[in-house]
Amino acid sequence: MKETRNQLMAVMVFAVLVAIGAVVLYETGIMESGLFEEHKNSEFILTALMELITLGGVFIALRLFKFQKVHQDLITNKEHALFRWGILRLALLLIPMVANTYFYYMFMNTTFGYMAIIQLLCLPFVFPTMSRCQAEVESGE
Repeated sequence: MKETRNQLMAVMVFAVLVAIGAVVLYETGIMESGLFEEHKNSEFILTALMELITLGGVFIALRLFKFQKVHQDLITNKEHALFRWGILRLALLLIPMVANTYFYYMFMNTTFGYMAIIQLLCLPFVFPTMSRCQAEVESGE
């Protein structure tokens, strides 16, 4: 169980560090921001797409372990299922968070920044602590 928790923690920390690294690089001027500010059509399409991905991803990530099939898999397969479903849950939050961070600096559109912040604020609810990992693989009856 501890190895699974450490792997999930490593994935989460890595993605958050990538996003923070992007913020540092853009804010210090090492990387140039606003490269796609003139591409309004692309910005509109990406904004709409990322809004749907962000809202859907947050909802599914926060409710994933409550779905009957997932819950049964967690109870029967324990660590293997926890790793598989935990990676999916983190990916639903972290991949769009990193993408939103980059899109914010590419388009300088605050919508992307706010969506990345929303996803960052959701991370404490899925933070892979040992007690949470143990509770998720036990029967809640």
